[in-house]
Amino acid sequence: MVTASPFLAPLYGQLVERAARSKLPAIYASREPVEKGGLMSYAASFLEQHRRAATYVDKILKGARPADLPVEQPTTFELVITLKAAKALALTIPPPCCCRRPR
Repeated sequence: MVTASPFLAPLYGQLVERAARSKLPAIYASREPVEKGGLMSYAASFLEQHRRAATYVDKILKGARPADLPVEQPTTFELVITLKAAKALALTIPPPCCCRRPR
């Protein structure tokens, strides 16, 4: 498990490469390492978080006091799997159970 960290972000490429070379399955707490070839990530949807932030900005610009706005927790999460990395590790990934196609 590789946590999301601004200190690790510059090293994601190296972490992905070393995990693959060592045949270690790794799960990441952000999508970026998976886009670099990592096995999988499970994290709150970055896009949805930005959409929610935009609603807060809108409320503040319309006069709401930031201190009066509630704190929200993420409700939308993404599981992203790189099938090429799974195949290299000899892992079988079941087909998706919904209409979204794998990349």
